[in-house]
Amino acid sequence: MDDFNTGVVSANGINFHYLEMGDGPLALCLHGFPDHAYSFRHLLPDLAAAGFRAVAPFMRGYAPTEPPADGRYHSALLARDAVELIGALGAERAYLIGNDWGAGAVTGAAVLEPDKVIKLVIIASGQVDRDLSRDFQYLQGTWHSYYFQLPFAEETVAHNDFAFIEEWWRWASPEWDIPAAALESIRATFRQPGVVAAALGYYRARYDAAQADAAAQADQARIAAGPVTVPTLALHGTRDRPRRLDAFESAAMDAYFTGGLEKVIIPGTGHFMHQERPAVVNPKIVEFLLR
Repeated sequence: MDDFNTGVVSANGINFHYLEMGDGPLALCLHGFPDHAYSFRHLLPDLAAAGFRAVAPFMRGYAPTEPPADGRYHSALLARDAVELIGALGAERAYLIGNDWGAGAVTGAAVLEPDKVIKLVIIASGQVDRDLSRDFQYLQGTWHSYYFQLPFAEETVAHNDFAFIEEWWRWASPEWDIPAAALESIRATFRQPGVVAAALGYYRARYDAAQADAAAQADQARIAAGPVTVPTLALHGTRDRPRRLDAFESAAMDAYFTGGLEKVIIPGTGHFMHQERPAVVNPKIVEFLLR
């Protein structure tokens, strides 16, 4: 792993630990599941070299970032985390980059506070319409979301030193020869107390009405309605889970991003494409941000 500067900042009631490199306009990078801030270990140096202050926080509950005191992981709160991190890091506006849950968070932030977002980059994310959400193959690719509702899911994820996590990575990015150091780094994060419960909490929040107070419900309604009015680069691979590419190519996605949407498909890459092919993915992100 590269040597990054590290820091801690309080945002939205949580102490976020982060990796940092470079000086200049803020480029905030948010990871997803099952991942951590080192997801952007290849991108941060390239952003720094291009003149950005690149920051990758560990998301709420992913150690060393603390879990929220109220135990809530609702997706609208993740969007608010992204919004509040901009100010907490000393910026008025920022470039936002996200993968998986991080993509949802930065997209939500762009809807809630478009004046604070200069440009948006989303990795391995799409818009799922009603028909696709009921498609058998698409549901196959989201089975874990339902499995994680079960009370023994934590035990499954932790079994055999988090073999589940490694298999999830290989399933979602089947052409990637994953470095052993990257897998061990992920395991080290998930071994920390509370991380498994937090990671599964993101999924459980979808079906737990207690997760959404009036403010979160209002934010979620705004995010669901859209649109995203800032320029957006959307990146996707051809080897992600079943029918994910259909969500990426959908008319629903084109309608949701009204500020200028540029879609790029990189053949042979999966869900973690920014780690699989950084020599291909990073220049596309940097060029878009600098344009």
